[in-house]
Amino acid sequence: MIWQTHPTPELLQAACANTLCEHLGMVFTEVGPDSITATMPVDHRTKQPAGLLHGGASVALAESLGSIASSILVDRKLKMPVGLEINANHLKSVTSGTVTGRVTPIRLGSTVHVWNIEIRNEKSELVCTSRLTVVIVDQRVAKT
Repeated sequence: MIWQTHPTPELLQAACANTLCEHLGMVFTEVGPDSITATMPVDHRTKQPAGLLHGGASVALAESLGSIASSILVDRKLKMPVGLEINANHLKSVTSGTVTGRVTPIRLGSTVHVWNIEIRNEKSELVCTSRLTVVIVDQRVAKT
């Protein structure tokens, strides 16, 4: 297990109150030994005008999963994870239902975390693959 604490989906959900995660309807469903899973609806909040899942919504889900994963790996009194770079390949369109994102580590260093995020539709088809790089900074640096 990679987690320093014992996070639960309920604790992660509570941490997302009044944030973009909550606004987009993200729901944390599982915490595995080295992964976190969350769902997001494909609805009026997450669709583009053409009726498809907005790529930015997929990226928001990916970055939320990776950032939250990094945040539970560091001592938040001393350190803070900050997104440095994200990329996403949108592979399949989605027009309704729910998508599920799952984050797993690629590399967990003392100052840089790299995460892989896969987003799948209700048929478990891969609709987006993303990689997030997070830099771990001192809390005093983050506040300046």
